[in-house]
Amino acid sequence: MKRMVLYFVVLLVSTGTYPAWAQAKAQQQVADHMARALEYLRQKQPAQAIPEFKAVVALDPSNLNARANLGVLLYFSGNYKDAIPQFEAALKLDPNLAKIRSLLGTSEERIGDLQGAAENLSGAFEKIDEPKVRIETGLSLIETYAAMGRLDKAGSIAGELRNMAPEDPAVLATVYQIYSQLADEALLSLSVVAPESAQMHMMMAHELVQQGNNAAAILQYQEALKINPNLPGLHYEYAEMLHNSPEPKLQAQAEGEYKLALEVNPFDEKALRGLGELAMEQGDLKTAEIQERRAVALEPNDSEAKTDLAKVLIALNQKQQAMALLESAIALDPTNYTAHYRLSTLYRQMGRTADARKQIEEFQHYKQLKDKLGKIFQQMRTAEDVKAQSEGGMK
Repeated sequence: MKRMVLYFVVLLVSTGTYPAWAQAKAQQQVADHMARALEYLRQKQPAQAIPEFKAVVALDPSNLNARANLGVLLYFSGNYKDAIPQFEAALKLDPNLAKIRSLLGTSEERIGDLQGAAENLSGAFEKIDEPKVRIETGLSLIETYAAMGRLDKAGSIAGELRNMAPEDPAVLATVYQIYSQLADEALLSLSVVAPESAQMHMMMAHELVQQGNNAAAILQYQEALKINPNLPGLHYEYAEMLHNSPEPKLQAQAEGEYKLALEVNPFDEKALRGLGELAMEQGDLKTAEIQERRAVALEPNDSEAKTDLAKVLIALNQKQQAMALLESAIALDPTNYTAHYRLSTLYRQMGRTADARKQIEEFQHYKQLKDKLGKIFQQMRTAEDVKAQSEGGMK
């Protein structure tokens, strides 16, 4: 009932187009049925309100209130087929009822009219501001696009919902499913058209990283490099794997790969950041500063790049510059918990206790959120793996 209330329309009751001698009687009948319908709704008896709204529609087909609310009641009773003409009639009377358009689209999706559903849901999604209704509309639109095989559009809507509701379980589950389908579709297509390509080995490496098999992923990156060492992003991704490896011999190769990444693409900001991080780990703060400043110059709106440069400046005791960078990084990305933590440290050192406390609270909030999301996605991946193995065993 609570969800239903979000969609009810409350408008003036139409007087219809009756001749003068009958208008008073018709108005009274409409008013009586409307009063009974509203009383049933107040008593939380929506099924009893349906015949009353139907009676109003029979007496006054242009009554927008009755049309829209009858459609809502039919929709939430699961009668999508009968709800559709009521929604359509309401929208002819007032095309700006975005929530009603959302329910129309969802009804069409439920009965298999995917084209109509896509048109109405997308139109509603653009206009609805109310968070709960916008999320429900977006989820229905994603389902519709996925059923139509339009995973690109589904992915776009999923991204919007994730930004809007990063802690909503339904949104997260849908985002994961759509992105997984997109990745699977791309991997399957690539395996058909170019099974021995560098791109194929690169994507296989991505899959192995997701599974936690970094050693096997490194081998796939090496195969990709043999085939096409100039593939954009390849040297950088391989360098990251080497840099994060527990084996010192592999770690030692990371710097060379970052440099090769820059030979392929001199504007590779991430490779510059990688070199800056390596230099800082080696205690070469001057080189680290040079590389991190180059990275920020290339991507001034990259929150992570500004945070990395701030780390170096803190080590160089250039705290005012570091503070400005961290404040800018947080403005660009409020979820950057590393920036919150380091800024809290600077504020505390400057005697700004209240500001420091606020930043540490933000750090804890976003750190816990990221950890929570990581666990959720890991559980989803495990469930998908178990499902795939089960289906494979049944064949």
